[in-house]
Amino acid sequence: MSRAALRFALLAVAFALLSGAFVLLTRDASASAQPATPSVVVAKVDGSIDRTVAGYLADQIAEAERTSATLVIQLDTAGTLDQDAVALARRVLDATVPVVVWVGPAPAKVQGAGLLLVYASSLAAVGPGVGVGPLEPLDLIDARQAELPPPSQVRALADSWAAERGKPAPELPTAELTAQQALDQGIAQVAAASIPDLLDRIDGRTVRTASGVVTLRTRIATERGEQPVDVRFTSLGPVDRVLHAMASPAAIYLLLVLGLAALAFELTQPGFGFAGFGGLAMLALAAYGLVVVPFSIPGLGLLVLGVVLLETDVLLRRLGVLTGLGLAAFLAGSLLSFRGVAPSIDVSPWLVGSLTVASALYYGFALTVALQSRDRITSTQRGLVGLVGETRGELKPEGPVFVKGTLWRGRSANGPIPPGTRVRVRGVDGLILRVEPEPNPGPAAEAAPEPRLDRPDGSEG
Repeated sequence: MSRAALRFALLAVAFALLSGAFVLLTRDASASAQPATPSVVVAKVDGSIDRTVAGYLADQIAEAERTSATLVIQLDTAGTLDQDAVALARRVLDATVPVVVWVGPAPAKVQGAGLLLVYASSLAAVGPGVGVGPLEPLDLIDARQAELPPPSQVRALADSWAAERGKPAPELPTAELTAQQALDQGIAQVAAASIPDLLDRIDGRTVRTASGVVTLRTRIATERGEQPVDVRFTSLGPVDRVLHAMASPAAIYLLLVLGLAALAFELTQPGFGFAGFGGLAMLALAAYGLVVVPFSIPGLGLLVLGVVLLETDVLLRRLGVLTGLGLAAFLAGSLLSFRGVAPSIDVSPWLVGSLTVASALYYGFALTVALQSRDRITSTQRGLVGLVGETRGELKPEGPVFVKGTLWRGRSANGPIPPGTRVRVRGVDGLILRVEPEPNPGPAAEAAPEPRLDRPDGSEG
């Protein structure tokens, strides 16, 4: 063998040794990167699955995949709200980590698209006293039904997902089932009363994921020597919780009625105050909800028209035909505004009836009486212009002024006025009298006399 060939052979052997060492080091580094402690993420999904909840659920799946954690979804939902139910279920199916869906605690229910998440999960569990089904409608928006797969296709999907997960083919319930019926029909595989009970019961089970077979390590250590498990509970953040609450027809309807009532109150006042800003804030939240939840434009228009007619009669200081027409439009708009949603999330007729009666009392009596009372006070104040009174405290620039037998709030336009000074009323600003010192006090008759206080024994004091 020549010297060149010998050098080439030595280089080949050295390269092979270095490659083997690099592979071993990489494997060790990968092993050390894996979490030494098994972890479980419990994500709470409560209410309709709208845009906010769907995004939250996708984030939790991604986070569980990043940390190699078992994801437990605590589910209580009537279905999706204008979201792609099949795509969301496929995201659960394609997760590379175990996804366990637990329906609970009582009286939780899972219906519509929520059942697709149960079918696509690695393992499904139910708590005592919960309801399961029906499957239809998948989405809570009536207009979405034509875009969703027919029942036959949903059945085929459920069967294929069950086979892929190694679970028995589930039934597609057409009515609400009990927890035991869901177990008997293969929809759920485990019964658990709580999250700790669930983690204890599924520990050691073998489930299938998109990345292969995984043995669950979920039991919370209670004795020394047991392997610890890191359990983290997550839920929607404060902002997302508010946005999720607004994705409800009942919440939108209530905010619309209260917001319009607050603005109507401000129209009867001389300025724009806290009630007005509060009303604008409520209407802004309702506007976000209307972006998320489909609504009927004619129905919403009737609702607003009813409030306008009611407020018009208030400003006219009467209870007449416009009030009756306004209440009729308000009631019709309330019933028609959200006709395109499923009955499970539609506005309750009891809520509509209660707010209709409350609106009749509020616009027909409360605002009208308040406005008439303010008119009487304003008229009385205007009758005080030109009268002479006396300051009962220092005005700098505002303070108490006694005029015509009543204590008013006065405002000085010419600097501070000491107490006991004779003043003349020069104008009225809302509920405040504009006064100035009287340079040449007139007869005492112009000022109202001090009120007399009678003692209990009948003598004057």
